[in-house]
Amino acid sequence: MGKKWIFGLGFLGWILLITVLSLVHFPEDPVKGLEIPHLDKLVHFTFYFVASILACFYLKEAFGKQLGFNKILLISLLFAWFYGILIEVLQSTITTNRSGDMYDVWANCLGALIGVLLLKLWFSGKRAYRWKH
Repeated sequence: MGKKWIFGLGFLGWILLITVLSLVHFPEDPVKGLEIPHLDKLVHFTFYFVASILACFYLKEAFGKQLGFNKILLISLLFAWFYGILIEVLQSTITTNRSGDMYDVWANCLGALIGVLLLKLWFSGKRAYRWKH
């Protein structure tokens, strides 16, 4: 199995995980008494941080020669932003136990942005790591 398939399955699996955890109703908090302020925002940030990085690696393997590094970063960022917004809209419209939250949208977008910026920094050519086609 090539890198394209591994990154593709990883990316699609991660998006499926985000979708299920965002739209499916789960029983009340299983860890009663454990209150961590803004933990949900950290979860949103992490979901889209990882999603943007996985998207970049999948697109690199699938279309790297045609798109180039900066386009891959931009496409990954825009996908993560739009998907994060879509999930929040779906929470507000099709679920009865969830509600969309603008702060969740900001956490999603910030996670994706930091993920893409980290890859840009890591593979910028100023470091030992290069984005190879």
